[in-house]
Amino acid sequence: MVDRKHIESLFDLDGRVAIVTGGSRGIGRGIAETFAAFGARVVIASRKADACEEVAAGIGHAGGTALAVPAHTGNLEDIDRLAATTVERFGAVDIVVNNAANALAQSIGKITPDAWQKAHDANLRGPLFLVQAVLPQLRESEHASVINVLSAGIYTMGAYAAIYLSAKAGLAMLTRAMAGEFVTNGIRVNALVPGTTDTDMVRNNDPARQQWMIDASLMKRIGTVEEIAVAALYLASDASSFVTGQTMVVDGGMTVH
Repeated sequence: MVDRKHIESLFDLDGRVAIVTGGSRGIGRGIAETFAAFGARVVIASRKADACEEVAAGIGHAGGTALAVPAHTGNLEDIDRLAATTVERFGAVDIVVNNAANALAQSIGKITPDAWQKAHDANLRGPLFLVQAVLPQLRESEHASVINVLSAGIYTMGAYAAIYLSAKAGLAMLTRAMAGEFVTNGIRVNALVPGTTDTDMVRNNDPARQQWMIDASLMKRIGTVEEIAVAALYLASDASSFVTGQTMVVDGGMTVH
C-alpha cells in the first residue's frame, strides 16, 4: 500500500538552500515562493534590489526564510558575489535555479554584436559560471539539484527570436553535459521548459502576438506561474530523485514531439 505521507514528504525542501535567479518576478518569483513554502531557505537574485527585497520580505511575512541579493547574471562579478553571499549567510547551496533571462529580439540580418553578447552572457554564460561558483557546495549536498529554465521556443523555428533562443538551446546542451559530468557527485541537473506563461515577458508583447502564442498550444490558453513552479518543485525535490539530464516541457501542448 502506498504511504501518502511518505509521498508527500518527498516534496519537502526543509533546510535546503536554493538560489533562484530572476527571482523577483514572474516564473522566478513563483518558484522562489513555492520553494520557501516547502521549507527551503531561498536566495532571491535579480538586477533590481528593491524588487528582490519585496519578494524576500513577502516570504518572511509568510513564515519562510529568504535573502535578497541583487545580481545581474550577465556580470561575472555579480555571480561570484551572489555565490559568496549565499554561502556566507547559509553555509550551503543545495538547489540552483537558473531562471534569469534576457529576451533581446532582433531579426537575422540586423543582429548587432552587442545584443548577441548581452543575450548570451545572461542566458548561457551566467548559468554556467553560477553553477561553477557553487559547485563545491553542491558536491557537499545530499540533495543537490540544478534546474535550468529554458523556453519552449527552442523547439520551434524561432524566427525573430534567434538571439534569445540560440542561447536557451545552448543551455539545453549544457544541461545534458552537466548531468553527465556531475552524476558521480550526486548532483542532478535538469531543464524546465515553459510554454506561454502569464508573465511580464509575455504581457509586454502586443495583444495580437500574445493571442498567437496562446493559439499555438493545443490547450489554447496561457499557463499560470503556479503550473510552472510546481514542476520546478518536482525537479528540485527528492520526488525526482531518479531524474537527471532531462527536459521537462510544461507548455500546454505547444510543442508535441
